[in-house]
Amino acid sequence: MLKRIIYICLGATAITLAVSGCKTPELIQKNVNDAVPESYQNSSQDSTNTAADVVWKDYFSDPYLKALIDTALSNNQELNITLQEIQIAQNEIRVRKGEILPSVGLGAAAGVDKVGRYTSQGANDANTDIKPGKEMPDPLQDYMLGAYATWEVDIWHKLRNAKKSAMTRYLASVEGKNFMVTNLISEIANSYYELLALDNQLAIVKQNIEIQNNAYEIVKYQKQAARVTELAVRRFEAQVLNTKSLQFGIQQNIIEIENRINFLVGRFPQKVERDANAFGDLIPETIQAGIPSQLLANRPDIRQAELELAASKIDINVAKADFYPSLEIKAGLGFNAFNPSYIFTSPESLIYSLTGELIAPLINRNAIKARYLMANAKQIQAIYNYEQTILNAYIEVANQLSNISNLEKTYDLKSQEVQALTQSVDISNELFNSARADYMEVLLTQRDALESRFDLIETRMKQMNAKVNIYQALGGGWK
Repeated sequence: MLKRIIYICLGATAITLAVSGCKTPELIQKNVNDAVPESYQNSSQDSTNTAADVVWKDYFSDPYLKALIDTALSNNQELNITLQEIQIAQNEIRVRKGEILPSVGLGAAAGVDKVGRYTSQGANDANTDIKPGKEMPDPLQDYMLGAYATWEVDIWHKLRNAKKSAMTRYLASVEGKNFMVTNLISEIANSYYELLALDNQLAIVKQNIEIQNNAYEIVKYQKQAARVTELAVRRFEAQVLNTKSLQFGIQQNIIEIENRINFLVGRFPQKVERDANAFGDLIPETIQAGIPSQLLANRPDIRQAELELAASKIDINVAKADFYPSLEIKAGLGFNAFNPSYIFTSPESLIYSLTGELIAPLINRNAIKARYLMANAKQIQAIYNYEQTILNAYIEVANQLSNISNLEKTYDLKSQEVQALTQSVDISNELFNSARADYMEVLLTQRDALESRFDLIETRMKQMNAKVNIYQALGGGWK
């Protein structure tokens, strides 16, 4: 019986297709361009042992930094929100899988029906005997117990494609989480190195305050000896006050950076444990960037964009299936009686049904067409997003490789500048004490020396940031 109904419905489907003329509108086609240059500019083409393949615990050696990253990977709220998005995507797969299978349920009902005596039904029921000497009960009760099933036959693979699309988007959400892990590790590491740099700048300021205080005392003695004027004393005093004011700005920056790190690791403000002295020993290692084509596999955002593109292509097939008829089979089996004592009496109380419904769009096809064209537009949008993500990844790596090279040269020159100005401070002090240099020369030299030491620390910080950023740009940290 079931096979006969299915064959009849399939035959009706063919007739309906011929009548409704299910011709789908033509779509705009666009090919995906995922080609990348063979190598980065001014970089080797070594494809082995790239930085992206290094686990973050091996890439960063500072134990305090590794502890912060490890805590953040467990407690960061934004990352945990993303993990819930993965759970949502996973449950969407289960929903789509359930739509493919038949829906089976159990039902029970009870009711009473009283019709008017002077109605066609009432007059008829009053003259009907269900048994000799017994009339139809009035009012008439009704009891039912049974099971029912509905099943949409997935003729055009609409439901299976919807499940496949959900699965692909689930994988994309996993890659989105991986990309967030990379960004989280990068943000914590950059903030940590910035914190170490501020600690060292604060130490330099305190050293300079002590040096300038000594110079200030010497100038006051020289003023008493009439070797300098009150103007020189006031200028040295102003220099000391200016340097002292710098430390409070640095201290505020330290608090803000610490709280930024605390937020990333998911805890309330507290001191961030660190070794400020380790900053001077930091030396950026040589980075193996590999070849650009490896970005397609290493960068989670590229993998995510690729999976989103694949899902959007499947969505077109899902939307296309709406143009065709849908076949739904319904079945029921149970017992029905007007008295509970008769409900399981067979075959008198036995009821069953089996129907097949074929529904095809005929008149209102504009909405279906609009959804179909919208799915195609989203697919083209996904292509552009995929290509843009690849381009952005390549440019990020190229920028950081250039940045690393230029910062290395900058640091060498800044080191020489600091050495020269440090010697200039000693020389200017000696000349001033022997009355062969003006006090302004001493002040300017001290100011330039302080700024140069600040710049040297900032350059080292930028070098460490570049080390972090190239790791992120290559797609490291999530594996």
